[in-house]
Amino acid sequence: MTNFEYSGHVAPASEPATRELKNLTITKLSVGPMDNNCYLLVCRRTGESLLIDAADDPGRIADMLHLGPQHPPLGAIVTTHQHADHWQALEAVMKSSGAKLIAHPDDASALPLPTDIFAEQGSHYAIGDADIEFVHLRGHTPGSLAVLYREPDGEDHLFTGDSLFPGGPGRTAGPPQFARLMDDLQVRVFDVLPDSTWVYPGHGDDTTLGAERPHLTTWRERGW
Repeated sequence: MTNFEYSGHVAPASEPATRELKNLTITKLSVGPMDNNCYLLVCRRTGESLLIDAADDPGRIADMLHLGPQHPPLGAIVTTHQHADHWQALEAVMKSSGAKLIAHPDDASALPLPTDIFAEQGSHYAIGDADIEFVHLRGHTPGSLAVLYREPDGEDHLFTGDSLFPGGPGRTAGPPQFARLMDDLQVRVFDVLPDSTWVYPGHGDDTTLGAERPHLTTWRERGW
């Protein structure tokens, strides 16, 4: 079941938008001066949840989490990569929720709090009945992560942090890092996931792999 009113667009300071899948709900919230996206994934049966990027505005994130005795606690927070605009609210949200921190080892040392669970390429984590898989996309930072949820008998959903946006890959420090990111996107994303895969980026509107796939050669040729 999908909420067809969900468009993938949220504006800074606007209300969050929720997409209802068969086993999982996805709530998207824009926070902070850089229009960072936070995503709350909640198992529909158990209420267990996971937050992707506690980027900013801890009060607004807390409102989205509905913290309280009548709700299961937040299980974990995934920080997609080390850049500070993606973890400004991390300490406050972890303190209020008791959630565990998930990050890739190559970016963990740059985060303000110790990592509880290290996510590697292909590792998994359970959100109640929902299973997510981590995809390591090297280039934007050494330890950038994407989060993949495969809805049973439904679409795939990929949360890409700053590694993939509508219109191209995220910023890199130079040609070697750009080539690495493009290679990882090709082999670990576009070669294995269908066009229907919904992409939830770290900033701005959503897209699909089908909308972006025709432009892979153009991205490589332009170098960004």
